[in-house]
Amino acid sequence: MSEQAIFDVFVIGGGINGCGIARDAVGRGYSVALAEMDDFASGTSSGSTKLIHGGLRYLEHYEFRLVREALMEREVLWAMAPHVIWPMRFVLPYHKGGPRPAWLIRLGLFLYDHIGGRKLLPATGTLDMTRDPAGAPLKRLFTKAFEYSDGWVDDARLVVLNARDAADRGARIMARTRVVSARRDNGRWAIETEDTLTGKRETLRARMLVNATGPWVDRVLADTIGKDDVRNVRLVQGSHIVVKKKFDDPRAYFFQNPDGRIMFAIPYQDDFTLIGTTDRDFAGNPAEVRISDAEIDYLCTSASEYFSEPVTKDDIVWTYSAVRPLYDDGASKAQEATRDYVLRLEDQNGQAPLLNVFGGKLTTYRRLAESALEKIGEAIGTKGDKWTAASRLPGGHFPASGYEAEVEKLKARYPFLAVSHARRLVRLYGTHAARLLDNAASEADLGRRFGSDLYAAEVDWLIAQEWALRAEDVLWRRTKLGLKLSRAEAAELEEYMRDAASAAA
Repeated sequence: MSEQAIFDVFVIGGGINGCGIARDAVGRGYSVALAEMDDFASGTSSGSTKLIHGGLRYLEHYEFRLVREALMEREVLWAMAPHVIWPMRFVLPYHKGGPRPAWLIRLGLFLYDHIGGRKLLPATGTLDMTRDPAGAPLKRLFTKAFEYSDGWVDDARLVVLNARDAADRGARIMARTRVVSARRDNGRWAIETEDTLTGKRETLRARMLVNATGPWVDRVLADTIGKDDVRNVRLVQGSHIVVKKKFDDPRAYFFQNPDGRIMFAIPYQDDFTLIGTTDRDFAGNPAEVRISDAEIDYLCTSASEYFSEPVTKDDIVWTYSAVRPLYDDGASKAQEATRDYVLRLEDQNGQAPLLNVFGGKLTTYRRLAESALEKIGEAIGTKGDKWTAASRLPGGHFPASGYEAEVEKLKARYPFLAVSHARRLVRLYGTHAARLLDNAASEADLGRRFGSDLYAAEVDWLIAQEWALRAEDVLWRRTKLGLKLSRAEAAELEEYMRDAASAAA
């Protein structure tokens, strides 16, 4: 067991909040280490509805601060990562006798347009659904709709790009590294880690510890740090279904269910429609969360209330579930629990401070990280100024509205690429797509083809640059090509990656 230099900040958790805090901290000059027990974004951060949004429904619960902060972040994040974040229009169908009166919806959308510093995103509008193409897939009951702007994000890629940038700036980023114990020792944290692949253990030391483990935050406090009677978060399961494409329109739908809950139907990966989410309390192991039959029935039934062609179980091609760690504010219903974040700083007479991160959402992760850095500055001394608002994530060095131009540039440089392939590579890697393709002059130069347009060149890049180890990492988090590869093709990829890992070892 080796002893290492003392880090300023040690972060436990490789989801969006942990990686965002690590990136911000190292960019300010702190020495930083981060440990994630599995793959990055393997928990809550890859199980979202994949929206960068203000949270229109949170206005009903008077979460004005959260909504305003989230609205302001939409265009900041879009500029930071225009390859994995882009604007999307949302259609909110309305009919008399619906769950919310038209005046309330108009008021909410007025606030949405005016409290968040919107500059590039189009304003709210009203649609005649008897004439607008958005009305075609829906039941004739819906003759009117409101249309507003929010954003779409590839959630898992947003996480890994934060981790990559943190590492590039000097942070020690450790995937598949479990924190076995963390204890205060002579005014510092002694943190014992275990490589989950080799079993190798190591003791690292840090001036400050950040617990950003999402649904595991209370478990880490109890089992790893040794605190008693820990009850800070309310675990809420959210599940989604992906079905065969239900409509051709590029806009998404915001549906209001009779029970007062809301649901989205979103164009997904060109050929599919994403429908979700559910909200129900969860009491099990977050690593074992799975969609229930009741949730499947709920999503299918709710969507069928709107679509003229019913959504059935036979339409489903994939499901995913995640557990949201909402700060327990005593709300009576899961969907009413606050989505805001809470940062709690603990220390022992100024020695070995601990920062616990409760709650949060994708859209506000950068602001959460800035707030965390204020706490870190209070605890161990301030270094550097805020910097992330004007920054770019890896591959994001092109204008917010420049995606199409970037695709054309890549296609011109690599004319052998199919247009769909070029578009996918720019969506995932942005300006780094050319680094991935390197000197390839033909399809053959990309190496072995595993299925769809996934070649060895891309897999090798993900192994070398993005900590990918298993086929699951590539197919369901770094890309979504799991929707297009067969089981046999996925097995071939798994074998290839296993051989690559053995060779590297």
